[in-house]
Amino acid sequence: MLVGSDKSSQQQDIEKAIKLIKALKEQTMSIKTSPFDVAKYLETDEDIRLFLQAAAEEGTEKEFIHALNTAARAKGMTEVAKKAGLTRASLYKALRPEGKPRFETISKVTKALGSRLLLA
Repeated sequence: MLVGSDKSSQQQDIEKAIKLIKALKEQTMSIKTSPFDVAKYLETDEDIRLFLQAAAEEGTEKEFIHALNTAARAKGMTEVAKKAGLTRASLYKALRPEGKPRFETISKVTKALGSRLLLA
């Protein structure tokens, strides 16, 4: 028996509780998720600069290249490739996870993203 009810309404209370549980299960089962993509949140050149700076300071070389890829996607691969003097295909190839871009390419892409490499 549910709190605040009497024995005569017990069956109705049980049926209500079952309906509520079913409704909650359906609601929970219908939640859809998608992978988090930081590129969607890099809206300005300043956002990109801060993101790349954090990756350079805190991450490995591979993580920095991944950050360049993310920033390039945020800005638009075609636009970045054009500004860097690269083809879109070569930009994708250089910044892929198994890619090993030359320093010249990293420098060009960084500049195309509105940033520059500095030693501190």
